[in-house]
Amino acid sequence: MAASLTRLVQMNKMTGLSVLARSFSVSNQSNYKVSVLGASGGIGQPMSLLLKQTPGVKHLALYDIAHTPGVAADLSHIDTAAKVTGHTGPDEIGECLTGCDVVVIPAGVPRKPGMTRDDLFTTNASIVAELSKACAKYCPKAFICIISNPVNSTVPICCEMFKKAGVNDLGKVFGVSTLDIVRSNAFVAEAKGLDVSSVNVPVIGGHAGITIIPVISQCQPSVTFDQAALEAITTRIQDAGTEVVKAKAGAGSATLSMAYAGARFAASALDALSGKEGVVECAFVPSDRSDTKYFSTQLVLGPNGIESNLGTGKLSAYEESLVAACIPELQASIKKGEEFAKNYN
Repeated sequence: MAASLTRLVQMNKMTGLSVLARSFSVSNQSNYKVSVLGASGGIGQPMSLLLKQTPGVKHLALYDIAHTPGVAADLSHIDTAAKVTGHTGPDEIGECLTGCDVVVIPAGVPRKPGMTRDDLFTTNASIVAELSKACAKYCPKAFICIISNPVNSTVPICCEMFKKAGVNDLGKVFGVSTLDIVRSNAFVAEAKGLDVSSVNVPVIGGHAGITIIPVISQCQPSVTFDQAALEAITTRIQDAGTEVVKAKAGAGSATLSMAYAGARFAASALDALSGKEGVVECAFVPSDRSDTKYFSTQLVLGPNGIESNLGTGKLSAYEESLVAACIPELQASIKKGEEFAKNYN
């Protein structure tokens, strides 16, 4: 056993990869600068750990309002190629963001028991607005990957702040809804006894409650549920964040799974930047594929961001009813974000 483990470590050293990095793949070893804004938090720390081990990351720049030098020092002791720097406070954000290729934003306050994502709006809206202004100034051509909730409002805030700064190409601004896909894959695989690594469930709509719409009719491999089971698993996917908040009993929200999902999306962004073909992820973006200004669908990603929007595809009658039900809530959340940004100085 010890000899086998030694050989595994040696092989990983030779390839420049860590064991965990094999969860994420970048098509070549191009060197990119990736920034995490909110790197000292419950999502930011484990996500930074994963990104430190992701091939293609040359420089991992970490930003937060406190404790960032310690997080950076800790991660810098890991024997992978990425250089790690820590940046604290508004005076250092320019250095953090300048030259960035991918920016991931998990900054903000976490959900607590009894809170909805919308309850986070007042605090997180201001945080996202300020960070978006900085991104528009220092790295307007970077992939901007927004995790801060409520995503249905914070993505419109980011886009409006970019437009205020004169940046009108929004093809690289993404609301990261990958956690909904990760959960859908896990729950469907569990229910059907499948190898989870082979399961892919698209998720469309938004990233909160009833706006999360798992398109199980398009699952690969194909699966079927009776109506009661379909409604039950859909509800579980929609309420999965609350499930974690309750299970942690006030000690936090979905930090570890979100860190994994955020790192996965960032790795896909790196793949796209490196020219790999066929990079597809779902994300909440400016869209004309529904009756709202923003909508999550499957997207083909390339070096310039969104290459094509694959839309919703053929939906079942049940899924069409879910889309119809989510539109009013999405419209309200989007409008709330846009109005906040309009009045934000």
